[in-house]
Amino acid sequence: MNTQNQQRDPVVLVHGITDTEIVFNQMAVYLRQLGWTVYTLNLVPNNGEAPLNVLAQQVVDYVDATIGAEKPFDLVGFSMGGIVSRYYVQRLGGINRVQRFVTISSPHHGTVVAYASRLPGCVQMRPNSLFLQDLNRDVQMLEQLNFTSIWTPYDLMIIPTNSSKMPVGKELIVPVALHSWMLTDYRSLSAVAAVLAEPINGDRQFEYIRNSQKLPLGGDNT
Repeated sequence: MNTQNQQRDPVVLVHGITDTEIVFNQMAVYLRQLGWTVYTLNLVPNNGEAPLNVLAQQVVDYVDATIGAEKPFDLVGFSMGGIVSRYYVQRLGGINRVQRFVTISSPHHGTVVAYASRLPGCVQMRPNSLFLQDLNRDVQMLEQLNFTSIWTPYDLMIIPTNSSKMPVGKELIVPVALHSWMLTDYRSLSAVAAVLAEPINGDRQFEYIRNSQKLPLGGDNT
């Protein structure tokens, strides 16, 4: 997909649990080389001690401080960061500013891995948690923007892996072997860039990213 000569909004990248903004180094460099202005932030604390809705307020504060109070932008959230970003979009007014919203390997319907901790943020990411039930109750509001879920069927952090599937927007499958590789694999990077280059309110469809590192987006449906 052509990523040249397209409108480029600023992009904010939101990391996952136990991560920092450093996890986006490769993606940020890649997007900047293609012409995007990229911002990253550190969620504090990053280990699940804080509820996800509290972390989402940090996104509000960061965006207002770095981008301004009114300028539109695109939002990319990885793993827990995708759920934090959803709360920002769906509950804290982000729906009025975000143009393109991408989640990467996010537990939209929870992950059994979250049962390993009793910390508030982890409890909120358990399957059928009240927090996720609330967000999923009006998930259709994401149809107001360009929403895409990118995920891998081999994820050992998001269990079951189809927890990353969403009933709205577009779905891209990148068949990499590890959760963390979703931020470094060439196919993931090119998929994110392609989505961010799409016209607003573009066609919604299901796509599968082939195993070849350099094949364009599109391919066999599964």
